[in-house]
Amino acid sequence: MQISDLLSPEGVLPSLKVKDKKQLLQHLADKASLLTRVPSARILETLVERERLGTTGVGQGIAIPHGRLTEIKKITGIFAKLETPIEYEAVDNQPVELVFMLLAPEGAGADHLKALARVSRLLRNQAACEKLRKTASSEALYAILTEPPAATGSVAA
Repeated sequence: MQISDLLSPEGVLPSLKVKDKKQLLQHLADKASLLTRVPSARILETLVERERLGTTGVGQGIAIPHGRLTEIKKITGIFAKLETPIEYEAVDNQPVELVFMLLAPEGAGADHLKALARVSRLLRNQAACEKLRKTASSEALYAILTEPPAATGSVAA
């Protein structure tokens, strides 16, 4: 499973301005609603429900909010680079600035887990995260996010 299977260029938000976690989740739900045609309120409810189980702030300035919805047909991702890091109740208590949200169909058990693992692997790569933090355009962010795993962090010839 590749990031390009989960994320479209329209799902990249290069400089999102939000003041807190609630506003972030609302913006992500609004954007996901445009891509999936599922009502924003339904997506937000799913994301908030998941956060109640435990934070999706995985540390090092990264959050991977996610949830399952019966209304969607395929796994859909949205990546946001925040203009200013926000408090997110992350596991390391550090503010979050890189966010990759995943929504999966209700019955996507193994695929949902594979998608989460793939996103997690990408965002644990310090070289990739450094590139993402230094990049401003949505096109360049998408290119970094969808590089083949072996290429991320390597020097182009």
